[in-house]
Amino acid sequence: MKDISLKDLLEAGCHFGHRVDRWHPKAASFIYGEREGIHIIDLAKTREGLKAAAEFASDLGESGRTLLFVATKRQARGLVTEAAKKAKIPYLTTRWIGGFLTNWDEVKKNIDKMNKLRQEKNDGSWNKFPKHEIIQLEKYLRKLEAVYSGVSELAARPETLFIVDVRKEVACLREGLRCGFPIIAIVDTNADPTPIDYPIPANDDAIGSIRFITDYIVEAYLEGREMKEKKERKAEEKVEGEKVEEVETKKVEKIEKVETEKKIEPIKKKRGRPKKSQN
Repeated sequence: MKDISLKDLLEAGCHFGHRVDRWHPKAASFIYGEREGIHIIDLAKTREGLKAAAEFASDLGESGRTLLFVATKRQARGLVTEAAKKAKIPYLTTRWIGGFLTNWDEVKKNIDKMNKLRQEKNDGSWNKFPKHEIIQLEKYLRKLEAVYSGVSELAARPETLFIVDVRKEVACLREGLRCGFPIIAIVDTNADPTPIDYPIPANDDAIGSIRFITDYIVEAYLEGREMKEKKERKAEEKVEGEKVEEVETKKVEKIEKVETEKKIEPIKKKRGRPKKSQN
């Protein structure tokens, strides 16, 4: 992971908090001061929180666990979707689905239904239906895709959450806490950071701030995933090497056995030759 400088965070606009009268008392630990009625976030705390969150994200990628991005606020929706798509990380950016974590089995049925309809549409299975039924199927599919397209490849319930705004995604936060999932989140001065496992004190409204933090977490997660793939390749190469070595050993043993038999055969013949009669 690349180093984080305070200048980078400053240029991204991570330091601007909310108005002083909208602050949360438990956010006082990362507030540096105020300027013209706006709280200023301590960027040293931002860097510290982002580094800890990135290290955890890297460990997630290395261990093969799933990280779900959640960002339904207007200014975060597009850039989080773009970053998650490039990294092939599941995301929810249209709206939070109630029961997504606590009622996963039912959610998975809807995801499977969407994937099945997609497949049927692509392989031409819909052609046998009348036009008005095809229109209804397309309408239903679009409705499912509007909500579930970002999690279409999820085979199991995600194990960790990355939340852009914990006040906006309060329902998501509650479900995550209820399930006991580790949570990474951008926490502004109007939010309580105490329930978050890896809080990142920063502006959760500015596009530059959201992009910088999201990209950094994505990069860390991908680095962990690459490490996992390297370990798997090394393990495969080791197994292949052991197999080749075993085959070579067997070949050598077979050759040695043949050579030994060639040496022993004349001795056996000589020992088995009848003695000449003295008469």
